[in-house]
Amino acid sequence: MAAVQPQTPDNLNQSPPFWGMNLYETDLALREAVAREGAGGASGNLAVFGARAGSKDAFELGLRANENTPSISQESSAIGGDGIVLYDPAYHELMATSMGQGLHCSTWEHLASGGKPQKGAHVARCAAFYMAAQMEAGHCCPVTMTHAAVAALRNQPEILDDWLEKVLSRSYDPALLPMTEKASVTLGMGMTEIQGGTDVRANITRAEAVEGGGPGGQYSITGHKYFMSAPMSDAFLVLAQAKGGLSCFLMPRFRPDGGINEIQILRLKDKLGNRSNASSEAEFHGACARLIGEEGQGVRTILDMVTLTRLDCAVSSAGLMRSALAHAIHHCRHRSVFQKLLIDQPLMERVLAHMSLHVEAAAMLVFRLARAFDNAHDEREKAYSRLMTPVAKYWICKSAPAFAYEAMECLGGNGYVEDASPLARLYREAPVNAIWEGSGNVMCLDVLRVVRRDPESVERVVEELSGAIRGEPRLEAELERVKDMLAQTSSLEENGRILTGLIAELAAGALVHAHAPQMIAECYLSTRFCGQRDAQYGSVEIKGDVQAILERALPVG
Repeated sequence: MAAVQPQTPDNLNQSPPFWGMNLYETDLALREAVAREGAGGASGNLAVFGARAGSKDAFELGLRANENTPSISQESSAIGGDGIVLYDPAYHELMATSMGQGLHCSTWEHLASGGKPQKGAHVARCAAFYMAAQMEAGHCCPVTMTHAAVAALRNQPEILDDWLEKVLSRSYDPALLPMTEKASVTLGMGMTEIQGGTDVRANITRAEAVEGGGPGGQYSITGHKYFMSAPMSDAFLVLAQAKGGLSCFLMPRFRPDGGINEIQILRLKDKLGNRSNASSEAEFHGACARLIGEEGQGVRTILDMVTLTRLDCAVSSAGLMRSALAHAIHHCRHRSVFQKLLIDQPLMERVLAHMSLHVEAAAMLVFRLARAFDNAHDEREKAYSRLMTPVAKYWICKSAPAFAYEAMECLGGNGYVEDASPLARLYREAPVNAIWEGSGNVMCLDVLRVVRRDPESVERVVEELSGAIRGEPRLEAELERVKDMLAQTSSLEENGRILTGLIAELAAGALVHAHAPQMIAECYLSTRFCGQRDAQYGSVEIKGDVQAILERALPVG
């Protein structure tokens, strides 16, 4: 029988793969934000990382790590553990890449010498994290937690001293060994339990003091965690009920005598997205742990960690939207429909331009927030981070799933197919940051907590925004809406989402107004602050040079 000749032409009217792109050099808004917010000296390093994160190799690693999801070894008990989690080698390569960049430690390196933080350290780290999320988002979870855990450990300096050298190491070491035998460590967390979820004060896991316990002392912990992320971390910050109330503990994988700790991984969660990263359900059977801070101060202690993880949630979601936009623009510049490239179709142009404006505003907001963390010694900056962390997390993370869907639709069927583009994976990934570390309602309640308990911080942020928007009537009207709502104390909680969204849009609009090119600023303000506030992408007129917006978003290569 004669060989059947293929009838389908190869790559006919298909966009070329989106790799080999430097994620830093091709992102003008990112480069401007890095310079504006105080980390311009890191540009060279970020360009090197941007080339790596946008490479073909990085794309393939992300694909493999998500196709070959983590599993629990059936031979765990043979090596002394209850639930050893196995990852694809691609996951370990991604971890090595991000840890080599210092995403788990770079803002803390001054602690080793007792000096001052490097100028713009948080902004520079967030810029790299923004690109790492585009490379592959799942592995960012343990990177985030390791970085953020240091903030909580600072409440118990002698414990931090024990772990700091290994936390600061940029040589990734996934081996299951005691901390003293490893080149580096990663840190995870276990907060929520099945009966309480967000309400961690309902936790029932018990902590019994060993030889008196106390700050830094040993405890024996028995109970469960319904969600414990990155279960192969070398230690976990966990919450448990001690005699003095809910307390924060550091629980290492190994006991002080060198034996493996009594941490049993019951199962891995079968998640919608974030599939390269393992999330587990675990039990503790008299596991050894050390108290961080005072008994009864667990929530206050671990919130130092949670604040930083919430910043990373916002950065990651902004990065995911940037990736989705870049893939959509790239595809539309190569795909021809109805005798014209998609990018030249007026309807598609408007959709992409509208999306581009949103991505730039989100990036501006999140990097302004990162600067506040760099300048936490300043009371105004501290006020900004206190109020704007939950605001930014709410607004940016909440918008990411719908944004990812819109980008996927720009690719049509190819956007829905797993091996044709990463858009389907991005779409599944997008909800996690809106849910993890406090869902939308939790963020709004945190905003209201600041409004009620720390009105001075709110006043400082309002004062900054007022100065930035002076003379722009659309933003001044928005500020008056915010002030009016703040004054309606009896209905604050039921209007929590409205208030949080208004503050976010006002803050983003103020940044765009102050720092974007005039044409970009006018286009953004005219689409965002119009009668169709929640209009779908492309359904609001853009009064400006749409092609210039797209060229700014992704320069023609």
